[in-house]
Amino acid sequence: MKTIKVAAAIIKSEHEKEPLIFATQRGYGEYRDWWEFPGGKLEEGETPEEALVREIREELAAGITVDRYLTTVEYDYPAFHLSMACFWCSLSEGQPILLEHEAAKWLPINHLRQVNWLPADILVIDAIEKWYMSYEESNEYDHYLYRGTDCSTASCRVHTGTEHNGNTGS
Repeated sequence: MKTIKVAAAIIKSEHEKEPLIFATQRGYGEYRDWWEFPGGKLEEGETPEEALVREIREELAAGITVDRYLTTVEYDYPAFHLSMACFWCSLSEGQPILLEHEAAKWLPINHLRQVNWLPADILVIDAIEKWYMSYEESNEYDHYLYRGTDCSTASCRVHTGTEHNGNTGS
């Protein structure tokens, strides 16, 4: 089965008391109208972080900062295997303008399941929820999200599928 390597941006708001996550609705293909985290395919020789910066510029006409790795999801669709590296990101330039998607929403982090997500993206939501719950319980959430806590400890990494070796370029 063909493997497609992609990167997904979990874009979080920095200005809300309740954290918000940016979701986009596909406007094309077999999964039209399903929701996903923005991002796309890695080009030859490109790191996942480089792909995210390029894809968000192409899809949303905005600049992002790739803050830290969250998880890699491995998922088998009927026609291909998806390997999706997911990263926490924040907007660094402009506001998202939909160039390829039908719609977009800022969703509260604890209400992400209110839209019809692509199957692989549901696994990303599982990882976000686990991460969020672990930070909520430890009272470190606000410090991480708003002040850039070092996320190199095992307690703040959630993995779905393959292990990430700590080098965000692999």
